[in-house]
This record gives sequence, structure tokens and C-alpha cells, in this order.
Amino acid sequence: MAVLKKIRSRWLSQTPEPPPPTDYPAGAANVVSLVPDLRYDVRPLSISQLDECWRLDQRCFVDGEAYSRDTFEYLLTAPESVSYRVVTQNGSMVGFVIGLMEPDHTGHITTVGVAPDHRRRHLAKRLMLKVEEGFRRRNIRIVRLEVRALNVSAQQLYLSLGYTVTQRLPKYYSNGGDGLLMVKSLE
Repeated sequence: MAVLKKIRSRWLSQTPEPPPPTDYPAGAANVVSLVPDLRYDVRPLSISQLDECWRLDQRCFVDGEAYSRDTFEYLLTAPESVSYRVVTQNGSMVGFVIGLMEPDHTGHITTVGVAPDHRRRHLAKRLMLKVEEGFRRRNIRIVRLEVRALNVSAQQLYLSLGYTVTQRLPKYYSNGGDGLLMVKSLE
């Protein structure tokens, strides 16, 4: 959250470029079947899913890590937003990722969440790959994210996707927890 405050002033001082057309492909490439009769679809995430996404975030993150509804509204309406969601067959959102294109042409993965009862099914990995694809389409070549220093399973996922730890962020989270800055080249 602290990073958003720092870069928000830079965004407001620049004229945003219009976002590229949203030609998200539909079809088998976006559908995953991990358990018999349980299918997931990766779709764009927009402001129309604000409340559902915010409620899911409250389930995914506790102890000072969950964003406010206002923050989600800002993230989902920013022209720099590159965001996706995972839904089940019945249309329920069970995961999301929100990335922002920063003025220095880096991508910042702001948040990734998967419902506790849908974890360990490779959904976070699918979301990460999808947001990276979205960044590539917008000519972003470097992606960064912050992760809680104690969240070893998330760190392992990011490492497996090619991210490297570049810095420890003491007391990064609002509850005093340390974070790690991780970076990946998309080239």
C-alpha cells in the first residue's frame, strides 16, 4: 500500500495514454480443469466486479494485508490497471490479480489472491502468467511485486516463475511485517 501512495502522485501529474484494445481471447486456453467436474476460467477483472473482488480479498488476506474497498476501486478504475479473475463454472470469483503499469514502464503486481478453499490448484500461477501476458502486450519488460517475508509458499511460486529477490523491505506492511521485493524480466 505504501508503494501506491508514492506512485499515485506521479500518475496524476502525467497524461495517461489510452489503454490498448481489450481483445482478450476466449476459449480453451483460458479454461483449466484440475479436479473432475471442477473447471476454472480466467477472465478480465473490471470495476463491475468491485464488491465481489473486495469481499474475496477480505477472505484471502488477514492481519493488516487486506486492501480497503476504496483502494480496490482506485486499482480497478486506473487506466494503468491490468487485472484478471478466476471464476468457477457457476461464475463465482475464486481468485484475482491486479497489476499496474507504472510511468517508468515497469509492471507492478499489486495483489494476487485465491480463495482459501481453492488454493493448491495452480490458480495463482495461472493468474501470474496471465497478468505477465497482459503486461507484455503493453510493452512492459520488467515486473516487480512485494511479498510478505514469512509467506514462503508465495515466494516459492514467484521463484518458480523466474522472479528473484532484490531487496528486503523492513516493516513494509501496515501491521509491521517485513516484505521482500521480487523482480522478473519479461524479455
